[in-house]
Amino acid sequence: MTAISATQENPSRERVETAILAAAEEVFAQYGYRGASLQAIADRASLPKANILYYMGSKQALYVRLLNRMMSRWNAVLEDITPESDPHTVLSDFIRTKMVLGQRYPKGSKLFAAEILAGAPFLKDYLAGELREWVASRAAIMRQWSSQGKMDAVDPRWLIFLIWSSTQHYTDYSAQVSGILGRDALTEDDLESVSVFLEHIILKGCGVTVPAPKQGTDAHPVEK
Repeated sequence: MTAISATQENPSRERVETAILAAAEEVFAQYGYRGASLQAIADRASLPKANILYYMGSKQALYVRLLNRMMSRWNAVLEDITPESDPHTVLSDFIRTKMVLGQRYPKGSKLFAAEILAGAPFLKDYLAGELREWVASRAAIMRQWSSQGKMDAVDPRWLIFLIWSSTQHYTDYSAQVSGILGRDALTEDDLESVSVFLEHIILKGCGVTVPAPKQGTDAHPVEK
């Protein structure tokens, strides 16, 4: 096989990159960063190794891109919040989105957890730079919610950490959860029950009023 050029009549760049990212997530999750190889990723994606280098640049760049993609998925709900946003809607959606994405992309979640447990060797700059600024900007808006009386004056950074960790537990520690519950995996009813529980504990703890769901309606439809 020969490397695919962006100008050749071959699958689009987006399709190729999607295939590479999916294969890389599988390989990194199975072997870790050190044990994974570009050749193994290429084989899993059914592409020549040259394509991996052409589209991703290096093994490290590919790995970091996967980690950043997972964080972007998790935090998208908070991207467009404003001082006028409703804390109940925003925080509820954040909790439920994190629960859904954890179950939908378990390998990506566990890959990120492994990186953090290893001391974040490839993410230190991102965590101390871009992500730190992102958390600070979200926290500033949440402090405005507090000043408006929409929620208690809790530290928004601890709140964001709490939602990250409490929702990821059900993915990153799925073996523990499944073992204790006596089942192979969480059911849809389990996910709904956990989401309702976390909403109740977290939002009530922040002084956010949780309205009762309307009769006969689904207050939080999950995107398929």
